[in-house]
Amino acid sequence: MPPINLGIVGVGKIVRDQHLPSIAKSAEFNLVATASRHGTVDGVPAYKSIEEMLDAVPSVDAVSLCMPPQYRFEAAHTALSAGKHVFLEKPPGATLSEVADLQATAAAKGVSLFASWHSRYAPAVEPAKAFLASTQIKSVQVIWKEDVRHWHPNQAWIWQAGGLGVFDPGINALSIVTHILPRSAFITAATLEFPENCDAPIAAELHFKDAANMPIHAVFDWRQTGKQTWDIVAETEAGTMVLAEGGAKLSINGELVFSEPEQEYPALYCRFAEIIKSGTSDVDIAPLRHVADAFLLGKRKVVEAFFD
Repeated sequence: MPPINLGIVGVGKIVRDQHLPSIAKSAEFNLVATASRHGTVDGVPAYKSIEEMLDAVPSVDAVSLCMPPQYRFEAAHTALSAGKHVFLEKPPGATLSEVADLQATAAAKGVSLFASWHSRYAPAVEPAKAFLASTQIKSVQVIWKEDVRHWHPNQAWIWQAGGLGVFDPGINALSIVTHILPRSAFITAATLEFPENCDAPIAAELHFKDAANMPIHAVFDWRQTGKQTWDIVAETEAGTMVLAEGGAKLSINGELVFSEPEQEYPALYCRFAEIIKSGTSDVDIAPLRHVADAFLLGKRKVVEAFFD
């Protein structure tokens, strides 16, 4: 097959940091257009809206949607309705209902929809999944703490309703947990900390259990400075498993058993090409469902105001 002609909508930090380098290395995709209110890519035709882009460049086969989740549904619906394959940055939507509607539209139009969860493609995630499948799990601890001022400087949308707040990184942890555990789990209690001037939480503590009553405890916090923490720790019959650095390193009983350089976004684009060629979709809403459940069940705690 010839390369897939790709358009990107929403040219911001994640596009420059991850999407553009991955596309440049891919033989599967050819970036032919962008649509963004402010950002452009050198040498690539730029438009202000997805409608303008699709009208001007009908050869676009697929689009990657990288705007904030609150604004993604209309663009996705426009692209799918035009018969284009769609790559959704995480989270796939602002609500579960939006994603369900997009799935139905993709199926009706016979195009592929990809809800990307980049952290699932971290190098040590599959080895961790294989280890957990080989033993009995006693408990799981998730510690996801980082500095929002470093990772999201001057990004007001993350503090608005629908922006997810600390669940923007926390959903990465949930995407890994829902992938590596052998049984599904559900939230039993949660506490969400909201800055008094924000509509999205800056921290969260979640308690889960599965059908066998195996406990899972997760702590997400956006106020950590210095060394950042992205760890999943499982106590098992075979000892302690630590999936560290966002899924980059795997240790068993204190011994490093797997570590490779991060290649998450190149793997995402390989997967996107794969489902396009096979005429299928890949839309797992389990991580987003957990976030929705946390907002449904969680106690709200107001904390001091946040200023960037």
